[in-house]
Amino acid sequence: MSTPTYIPPARPAPRRSRQAQVRWGEHVVTVGGDAPVRVQSMTNTDTADVIATAIQVKELAQAGSELVRITVNTPEAAEAVPAIREQLDRMGIAVPLIGDFHYNGHKLLSEHPACAEALSKYRINPGNVGKGDKRDRQFAQMIEVALRHDKPVRIGVNWGSLDQELLASMMDENSRRATPWDAKQVMYQALVTSAIESARRAEALGMRGEQVLLSCKVSGVQDLVSVYRALAARCDYPLHLGLTEAGMGTKGTVASATALSLLLQEGIGDTIRVSLTPQPGEARTQEVVVAMEILQSLGLRVFVPSVTACPGCGRTTSTTFQELAKQIDDYLRSQMPVWKQRYPGVEGMKVAVMGCIVNGPGESKHADIGISLPGTGEAPAAPVFIDGEKALTLRGEGIATEFQRIVEDYIERRWGTAAAVA
Repeated sequence: MSTPTYIPPARPAPRRSRQAQVRWGEHVVTVGGDAPVRVQSMTNTDTADVIATAIQVKELAQAGSELVRITVNTPEAAEAVPAIREQLDRMGIAVPLIGDFHYNGHKLLSEHPACAEALSKYRINPGNVGKGDKRDRQFAQMIEVALRHDKPVRIGVNWGSLDQELLASMMDENSRRATPWDAKQVMYQALVTSAIESARRAEALGMRGEQVLLSCKVSGVQDLVSVYRALAARCDYPLHLGLTEAGMGTKGTVASATALSLLLQEGIGDTIRVSLTPQPGEARTQEVVVAMEILQSLGLRVFVPSVTACPGCGRTTSTTFQELAKQIDDYLRSQMPVWKQRYPGVEGMKVAVMGCIVNGPGESKHADIGISLPGTGEAPAAPVFIDGEKALTLRGEGIATEFQRIVEDYIERRWGTAAAVA
C-alpha cells in the first residue's frame, strides 16, 4: 500500500476585487471585496407596465435576488421607473433596481431625471452607446448623469453587441502579426479591452473606481471561463458573471452551473445571474433558485436548508421517498421568507430523506434530521434520526405528514425564540 498523503480541503480561492455599494435608501448591497457573492436577476415584463413589473420584482426579491435589473428602452419605460420604485417601497421591498440601457440610454437618463434617481445602478453596454464621435459623447452623458445622482455603473460588454469599430481595429492589428491569432482569440481580447478601456474612461470622467463594475458576457462555457480569467488578471473591478442566452431547462441550468462554478472556485466573480429562458408555465424565479443552488453547492453562501435525497434504484420500487423529499424541499423553501426573521440560522439545517437501508441510516445520521424509508422487501418502518441519534420510528400511511411535523418541532426547538434566549 502506498504511503497516504494529506489531502487538503477544496475551497474557493479568495476573491481579489475592490468593493462597491449599490443602495436604495438605507438598504445597501455591498458587492466585491470580502462581501458574499450576490445573486442578481432581471424582469421580463414590459417595464411600462408598472404593476406587472413591480409584482415580478417583488417575486424575484422574495425568491432571493439581491439586485434586480429592469429594461429601460423607451420614454414610457423611463417614466414608469419611479412609479415601480414607489410601488416596491409601499410593499416593503427595498431591493435595488438596475436600469438596463442600450442605444438611447443617454437620452432617457438625461430627459427623465426621476428615472435616473429611482434607479440604484445603471448598466451601460459600450457596444451600443453610439458610433464614431457620438460614442464617446453619449457614453460621457451617461457617466455625467451617474455622477450627478451618485450612482454606480456596470459596464456590460456582450459578444453579441461588441463594439464593431474596436473589433475591426484589433482584427487589422492581428493581421499584421508574424503569427496571427485565430479569430476567437481576437474576439476575447476585444471583449476584455472594451470593458477595461470603458471603465478607465468612466474614471477619467470622474467616477470613483469603486463605482464601476464590469461584465463580459458570452454564451459558451469555455469562452466565458477564458474571457473572465483574462479580465480578472487585468483589473480589480468587481465582476458580474453570467452566460448570456444560456438557454432553457436542463441545458441552461447545467451550462450556467458549470461555467460559474469553474470561475467562482478560482475566486473570480462578485455577482452572478443565471439567464434561463423560462419553460412554458415556469416562474421567472427559477433562475434565482438555480443561482442560489450554485453558491450553496460551492459552500459560498447558505440560503435554505439542504435536503439530501436518495436517487432511487432497484431496492426502492416505492415512490414514497421521492414524494416526501419534494414535499419537504418545497415546504422548506416556501417557509424561508418567514423563517429568516423568526429562526435565524435555520438556513444551515441539513435534512436527509433516504429510500432504503443501504445508505439511509448513515446519511440520516450525518444530517441534522433524517428519515430512512423502507426499501423493497424491508420491514414497513421508517427510523428518524435527530442530531445523529435514532429518535423514533414511524409507521403507517401518515409518515410524510408526521415527519414534516417532526421537522417543524425540531426547528422551533433549535432555532426558536426560546432556544435563542437559552
